[in-house]
Amino acid sequence: MGHVVRMTMTGATGITFVFLVDAANLFWLSQLGEARIVAAIGFAFAVQFFTVSSGVGLMIAAIALVSRAIGAGDEAGARHQATAAALIAMAAQAVVAALVVVFRHQLLALAGAEGETAALAARYLAITVPSLVPMVLGMVASGTLRAEGDGRRAMYVTLTSGSVAMVADPFFILGLGLGLDGAAAGLLLSRLVLMIQALRFAIGTHDLMARPSLWAVRSVLRPYARVALPAIATQMSAPFGNYLLTGVIAGFGDGAVAAWAVVTRLTVLAFGGIFSLAGAIGGIFGQNYGARLYDRVTMTYRDALLFCAGYTLVAWAVLAAATPWIGAGFGLDEGGQRILAAFTRIGAGAFAFSGALYVANAAFNSLDRPVWATAANWLRDGVLMLPGALLIVPYFGAEGVIYAQALVGALVGIVVAAWGWHFTRRLTV
Repeated sequence: MGHVVRMTMTGATGITFVFLVDAANLFWLSQLGEARIVAAIGFAFAVQFFTVSSGVGLMIAAIALVSRAIGAGDEAGARHQATAAALIAMAAQAVVAALVVVFRHQLLALAGAEGETAALAARYLAITVPSLVPMVLGMVASGTLRAEGDGRRAMYVTLTSGSVAMVADPFFILGLGLGLDGAAAGLLLSRLVLMIQALRFAIGTHDLMARPSLWAVRSVLRPYARVALPAIATQMSAPFGNYLLTGVIAGFGDGAVAAWAVVTRLTVLAFGGIFSLAGAIGGIFGQNYGARLYDRVTMTYRDALLFCAGYTLVAWAVLAAATPWIGAGFGLDEGGQRILAAFTRIGAGAFAFSGALYVANAAFNSLDRPVWATAANWLRDGVLMLPGALLIVPYFGAEGVIYAQALVGALVGIVVAAWGWHFTRRLTV
């Protein structure tokens, strides 16, 4: 439990700070007094969520490979795998970025964006999406730090990039009067800083990345793809579900979409510890699996579930208490405040079960069963989420989107967590 908590909280500190910066970015934009700008960020997030999630999947695959090599004592192999994974990830994200930039108008239209709101969101995507390439290099380099067990320096990577954005965002948005373009500029700058800092620690401090070589890329491509493709597919399910729900809530107007944008930011901010838990324990699972210490794999799974439950209860209580101030701070209208309250007072509690799903996914990805994680996530986001929303929304209005997300997440989380527990226990046999 000590190792789980240390690795998770160092990750949570960094990732929560980044999400705090993201929420602050939305706050500065809300001070401009235009709901369409906040709504544009909400639509852009629905699209950009896909691109960032693909990068997370590429990072997860790198952690799985490198941590298993380290656990097996193959330090040289781990270094070559890390570099090859970074090169493959950059090439993959370059393709993703190009496709999103080319088809951004169509993607936004499918999400329900219209008129000036759609034009603003498209401009934001055109500026920010190309930075996915340096960003994924930084993510893979940071992932190698977690595979090594250096959660502290991985935390410093995100703290540094977040600190830059925290200063740059209000300066660009309000100080220079750039508005939405200023928010995009701040994001570009923070992603470049993330890459530089991650490489500095991965190469300069730990020597975790070897010189690039074609033979290493060729040898790593197949095992990396075997984990990366299902890991990306797994990560893509959440943005797909968010994209569908954004389309449902768009029918209630820009005010509802603005509230949805606030809810999505609050979700990642309040539950940063849960999101970082999955990344942190992936390395722990991988090292112990590589060393054939299966009893520790089971202990890690159990302790991660306990941590998840405790963290959710604390975050839920804080959100519920802060609801009036959050709504007023972001200037939400009456309908938007009801959507916010539905999340902070009811929907947030379901994260105890969504977090259990993430724990199971981390186990599946690191223990050579990545397709299971893909199936579990798409059951939630691709199969059940939209029907659940369409059934509940007629009775509860826009708030029904929040209730559907919580209910489906809880049901799938319980089932998959039990599945993962059974799987990890059988490793000892």
